[in-house]
Amino acid sequence: MSASSLKDAPANWPSPHPQLRTTSRRRTQAFNSGQRSGASPFPPFLIPVPRSLASAILIPASRTVSQPHSSRVYQNSPRVHELSPEERTLYDTLDPSRIPQHVAIIMDGNGRWAGKRALKRFLGHQQGAESVQYVVETASRIDLPWITLYAFSLENNLRRPKSEVNFLMKLLKSYLVSNVERMNDNNIRMAYIGRTHELPSEVQDTMRWAEAQTAKNTGTTLTLALNYGSRSEIVDATRRLAHSILAEAAHRGISLEDMLAAEGVDDALNTRLTEATLASNLYTAHMPDPDLVIRTSGEQRISNFLLWQIAYAEIFVTERLWPDFRGLHLLEAIADYQQRERRFGGLGETSDEDLGSVLPTEPELTR
Repeated sequence: MSASSLKDAPANWPSPHPQLRTTSRRRTQAFNSGQRSGASPFPPFLIPVPRSLASAILIPASRTVSQPHSSRVYQNSPRVHELSPEERTLYDTLDPSRIPQHVAIIMDGNGRWAGKRALKRFLGHQQGAESVQYVVETASRIDLPWITLYAFSLENNLRRPKSEVNFLMKLLKSYLVSNVERMNDNNIRMAYIGRTHELPSEVQDTMRWAEAQTAKNTGTTLTLALNYGSRSEIVDATRRLAHSILAEAAHRGISLEDMLAAEGVDDALNTRLTEATLASNLYTAHMPDPDLVIRTSGEQRISNFLLWQIAYAEIFVTERLWPDFRGLHLLEAIADYQQRERRFGGLGETSDEDLGSVLPTEPELTR
């Protein structure tokens, strides 16, 4: 990494464990030659940006929420030549116009991967870091606009051994300093969702630095869900809405009761508390909802991840453990996604059923 890119970086960053350490030069040479054989600095659990809860989730209540529309021209990505031969073969079977706008991944199986090999859990986390590298770089090469990784949940923070949580924090800081330059090389922009204000201050400082270093990139946005829980996100959004209503009454110089009474309580609440206003106060208000959710390790659950946002997402579950998941498997999930017909509660385009011939007539309903 260049000296200029580290000018604001905190000092004394920990080094990766020696069993999985490779030098930056060897990693760069492997990457540039297409060997993809160097150990990745990407950690499986990355911690979010440092900002207060208010700045992390407070969005003007008047904001209109709509799903962002892509301005991309649907054609093959100009970087597909960087894919491995196997990835390129699979990519060439995909329809560029049906590449998801947003893929969310529940990364699971690091501990089991290590346990099957009689290794300590932290080595599973380090090996899982390679999967983050491969998957995110493949995403950037196919011009996937958004990818969100469920890296560290509120439950992880509360229920995992403190020693494991502390290790993940150190691993994150080492990863960021080693790889911000690499993310810039791949035009990847970093973002974060979650209750990041509850993370250690030194971790928040590192997040702020890394986010600033990649802020000007225009390719794939890698969003890390850190200290994140979907139920807590909805609670935070609801609190924000309640505070905005109280602030509105204070601004008008009247009590909340008088403001609601003047408009009619039901009308006042129906106007201010809607799906759109709640969505505008979620952590993800600036993002499109996920089109595809991938879960590794074969578990058949959502684990409190983006519950509001994935209402109509397609779900792809693989038995593969996260440390064994690669860019090729991301493409396999997208290929499966493209075989599905998304109906969003309606009838599919291929349905030719004449409902008039099967629904009861009005006289039949009155019998």
